Amino acid sequence: MTVMMHGAPNLPPLDPVLPRWWRTIDKWILATTLLLIAIGLLAVISTTPPEAMDNGVSLDFYIRKQVVFALISIALILALSVLSPDDARRVGTIVFLFSLVCLMLLPIFGITQGKGAARWLSLPGLMSFQPSEFLKPGFVVACAWLMTAKGGVYRSPGVLITFVLTVLIALTLVLQPDYGQASMIIFAWGVIYFVKGAPIRILTILGALTTLAGFLAFRIDSHFRGRVSSFLDGAVDPFSQVGKAIIAIHEGWLFGKGIGKGSVKMNLPDGHTDFVMAAIAEEFGLVGALFILSLFGFIVIRALILLCREQDIFIRTAGTGLAALFGIQAFINIGVTSNGLPAKGMTLPFISYGGSSLVAVGIGIGLLLAFTRRRPGGDLGKLA
Repeated sequence: MTVMMHGAPNLPPLDPVLPRWWRTIDKWILATTLLLIAIGLLAVISTTPPEAMDNGVSLDFYIRKQVVFALISIALILALSVLSPDDARRVGTIVFLFSLVCLMLLPIFGITQGKGAARWLSLPGLMSFQPSEFLKPGFVVACAWLMTAKGGVYRSPGVLITFVLTVLIALTLVLQPDYGQASMIIFAWGVIYFVKGAPIRILTILGALTTLAGFLAFRIDSHFRGRVSSFLDGAVDPFSQVGKAIIAIHEGWLFGKGIGKGSVKMNLPDGHTDFVMAAIAEEFGLVGALFILSLFGFIVIRALILLCREQDIFIRTAGTGLAALFGIQAFINIGVTSNGLPAKGMTLPFISYGGSSLVAVGIGIGLLLAFTRRRPGGDLGKLA
């Protein structure tokens, strides 16, 4: 009756999605991410022609594929960054469940791609992909949700559930074997539990158990023992991948030889994937390598600063887990390339060639952008 007599109330117009997204998105993280993708495409242009010649395909074969993967990654980053935290949680959980099922199918349907371990799955009519790459961002979101669902700090049943899940996933990855991805899953769980509010004594016990597991792997697995022993010995074979990478880094010196003028990509099998940083250091020098390193550091630090102000515990834990996962992957890749860590296959986010890595990291950054967007009432500082 009131509406009939006085007319409909003058409601404020709904804020359009895109202007609201542009106003609330962290443009610094977005711009840095796009810059890393552009640098990655430049690196692929420089490093993949030798691989194309070895495989008898056109010189731009891998470049064209990487451009397609880059466009897909950018589209996912933009699409996911629009989501609300609840929608981001749902998407992350779906990605996790899908990746987990695919991971469990690897012992039956997995293919090796010539790498010695069945880490890839090929879907009918589609290209092969690596489930563990997609598992990581989904795992972080699902764990953060389970740990914070009840709102408790120390006695949430989600902690036990996610711990069991982490152990099972890590064991599955170790059996491939893939110690690198297994360690990242364990690391991500530890970060989430720490941010949620884990007791120090529990973290100490878990750290001791992880160390014990590493010692057992060293004793049991000869391949793992060989890599660790070689690293601890300090002697680097100049004809090994790490040896060639170190030589390339030294030859690049301060400003590098110039784009396309490096030689390490001609005799380094993984010069466009796991050891792409060596090729970059040779062609762009220490200055170029440090610039790329600073971009990774900026994204992580910027995200953590924004998340420290967030009052929602789920957003804070999930976002911190994603930022830490992104940073530790870059740290491991660069550490291996410079002989600071034992040799382990790990791609450099957004830089290395490969569709699984590029698209999966895009999913992680897209979810991170969704969690770091400014929201009314979400700033802890304003609440205080």
